[in-house]
Amino acid sequence: MRGFSKAVLAGNLTRDPETRNTPSGAQVTGFSIAVNRVFRDSSGNKQEKVSFFDCSAWGKMGETIAQYAKKGDSILVSGRLDQRSWEDKETGQKRSRVELVVEDFNFIGNRTGGNAGGNDDTASDSVTEEVPEDIPDNIDMDDIPF
Repeated sequence: MRGFSKAVLAGNLTRDPETRNTPSGAQVTGFSIAVNRVFRDSSGNKQEKVSFFDCSAWGKMGETIAQYAKKGDSILVSGRLDQRSWEDKETGQKRSRVELVVEDFNFIGNRTGGNAGGNDDTASDSVTEEVPEDIPDNIDMDDIPF
């Protein structure tokens, strides 16, 4: 059976996007988003929970996000989930993380970081780009400190 991984998240950037180059010269932009969820607990009281998700966008897509988005801006991202594992150079501990590799995105809501496609601040702009199928396992995570 062939697996399938797809996630769609809408939230606010928790920090400005950071663009780095891999040792092979590929450009990747990392950012994280906060997704708020409001629900009622078993007692009927309104509760709010915030979840944080790391994202990476490759190539031109990452450049566009870095150019027009900044901390606090709203964004809708979709893509595949990717788990990376590495060994911490200082402690020797095995580490891992799951992140969303962005395949498509939309700027949503008011944007203060620029206007990538019109004069209406409530407009949505979308970019879709082919991203690497398999991100190389030999990328040193210390070289891309997101």
